[in-house]
Amino acid sequence: MSKVCINWCRKTKVNVDLCRRRRRVDVPAQAIAFTVCLPCTILIKYKLIQFTSVLLTSFIFVYIYFVFSCVYIFYDFKTLWKMAGSGVELTIAGNKFESYKSSANDVINFKLVRKESDVFDDDNNIFKPDMSHQLFGDSESVFGYKDLRVDIYCTAGRMITYVNVSYCDKITPQKCDGVSADDVLRILAGKLQPGFLSNRDEFITSISKDETFRPFGELIHSYDCTSISGDERQFEVYFVSVVDASWRDYHERLQPFLLFYVDAASYIDVDDEKWNYYVVYEKYRQDDGYRHAFVGYMTIYNYYAYPERIRPRISQMLVLPPFQRQGHGSQLLQCFYNRCYAIPEVLDITVEDPSEGFQRMRDCVDAGNCLKLASFNRAALLHGFSYDMELEAREKLRLNRRQSRHVYEILRLKATDHSNRPQYKAYRLDVKRRLNIPFQKNSRDFRKLQSALNATELSATMNGFSTEQRMELLDKQFNDCVAEYQLVLARLSATL
Repeated sequence: MSKVCINWCRKTKVNVDLCRRRRRVDVPAQAIAFTVCLPCTILIKYKLIQFTSVLLTSFIFVYIYFVFSCVYIFYDFKTLWKMAGSGVELTIAGNKFESYKSSANDVINFKLVRKESDVFDDDNNIFKPDMSHQLFGDSESVFGYKDLRVDIYCTAGRMITYVNVSYCDKITPQKCDGVSADDVLRILAGKLQPGFLSNRDEFITSISKDETFRPFGELIHSYDCTSISGDERQFEVYFVSVVDASWRDYHERLQPFLLFYVDAASYIDVDDEKWNYYVVYEKYRQDDGYRHAFVGYMTIYNYYAYPERIRPRISQMLVLPPFQRQGHGSQLLQCFYNRCYAIPEVLDITVEDPSEGFQRMRDCVDAGNCLKLASFNRAALLHGFSYDMELEAREKLRLNRRQSRHVYEILRLKATDHSNRPQYKAYRLDVKRRLNIPFQKNSRDFRKLQSALNATELSATMNGFSTEQRMELLDKQFNDCVAEYQLVLARLSATL
């Protein structure tokens, strides 16, 4: 009997420990039973009480266990009921606030205003952001408003900014148990130029100031572009190298757009003299005069290259959505190239972390320029990449070896007859040899490994890839390259 009581007490102690892990405030019933029964159990074990009392003690234990177990069950039931109630409340609250959650990309409306009537045409000429996580977090959502609308209007020339936040209902701590809405205006104010307008009448008054606006910097290029409707539109590219207070103020109104259209964008230090800017405007007629509307811009940083040369790096390029897919990015890039060609100190041109879209545009421009070089003729392309190609591309186009090799592969694909199996096979092997380089050691170390290891050990040493796995990966990489090159060639054929 004493062993039974001791085992029961051990079981009870487990329940006490379990209760402690659950971090309950109230003392469970079995914890009380444990503290009461433990002295009696010790007395039985060491025979400090008579055997005749054992039966009575057992009945007492059973009674205590029954009573406190009922209390314990009731305690757990009440706790579970409370937990279920709070879960229901949270679910109801979540459903209640769901209508107060909005996608920032959907509720933000940008507009470039050229005349007063543009302000009142709410749904005409607006454009949406591509992203908003750099302001509103990874979820790109705004909480606390029903039917939220955020209008960010800019005068087309001076880019004077007007912000208006409207909604039909807003969550407040007084109405919703301390839950507050996101402060949209404060979030925007942290990125926009200080002093932006929030009064519509003041903004309408500022529109007339565009009449006297003149672009900053030096006019270096002008070109015409045919719109979808068939109208001829005139554009101008300006180069800015001297930073003054006026340009600094103007640039502060441009760069917030980067956060909505360039991933991982960051503001730059305009006081650094190594920064250059290329800005494109549309020159349009209004009220018997010409005005300029901002289209996009590109920033360049001039890095030092030993001993007395420079290496310009393209940092960021932005073309606003109303002007995208019209060739303005290519025009900006070619203007920058043409200026670099005339500067002997320029060693080569690099790009800082290009996006897929920018790299495709750059490849198209570079391929079009390389087609004009003698070393990139069709016969030379089919023969393979040569030092003459690398040298001429670097001296005349300021392309580094990596980019000139990349352009060579694109142009060789263009020159290759896909129906000619030996010719296409030669192209495939040439590209795969380049793709295979990361899988190999340098030639000396590779020969040492071949002489020291068997085939299995050598395969394990080579980056953990077997021969079959490496061949399969090379095939996939080659097919991806060809698919991307064909997109570049399709774009190139449309411009030739």
